[in-house]
Amino acid sequence: MSESTRQQLMGVSAATLCTALFKRGLRNQCLQDVHPLRAGLPNMVGEAYTLRYIPAREDLNPISVFNDRAHPQRKAVEECPPGAVLVIDSRKDARAASAGGILVSRLMKRGVAGVVTDGGFRDSPDIARLDFPAYHQRPSSPTNLTLHQAIEINGPIGCGDVAVFPGDVVVGDAESVVVIPAGIADEIAAEAVEMTAFEDFVAEQVMAGRSILGLYPPTEPGTREQFATWRSAHGR
Repeated sequence: MSESTRQQLMGVSAATLCTALFKRGLRNQCLQDVHPLRAGLPNMVGEAYTLRYIPAREDLNPISVFNDRAHPQRKAVEECPPGAVLVIDSRKDARAASAGGILVSRLMKRGVAGVVTDGGFRDSPDIARLDFPAYHQRPSSPTNLTLHQAIEINGPIGCGDVAVFPGDVVVGDAESVVVIPAGIADEIAAEAVEMTAFEDFVAEQVMAGRSILGLYPPTEPGTREQFATWRSAHGR
């Protein structure tokens, strides 16, 4: 992902990205039942680096597995590239935590762009205080070992009912998280910027009392010309 694409995606909403993806036939790119822990942060934008859990088997998943420096969960936290987003497949099961405050803090300190799970985080109040984008289903106190067994790093996963491949572009805002296939990220970002400018114009018109009919979409004669004038005046 180029830096220009990253900057474009920092300024658009997940909702707008979903519409741009839908125009290309991609209907299922928004992670389901995944929510931000902290409001008011800038957009989370980064390429996906993945961690996959399977159901834990008790004889293979005692607490002593964390003594292994190559344990997949620990290794993912230490190897997720700066600027990437760690995306965790927890099988949509929030009964046990995907990670906790210490591991999420380590990701932040390493320069990772954010973390997403379709399960839950423990220490969620601590994570919510970090200046770091984190998304989960709901808080979960038990250690991941009670239900989840970390099995694979940086392979294709499912997270929130969405297929996520390593290198896909992940964007999270104050509402949700959307996954953009890597090959179309540049064009989706550029289109979303254009859509955002028009929607800002529309929102201003609606707040001034104008009907949406003929405005949104711009089917009324003159609307596109009015938008062009507005855009020039606002440097958009």
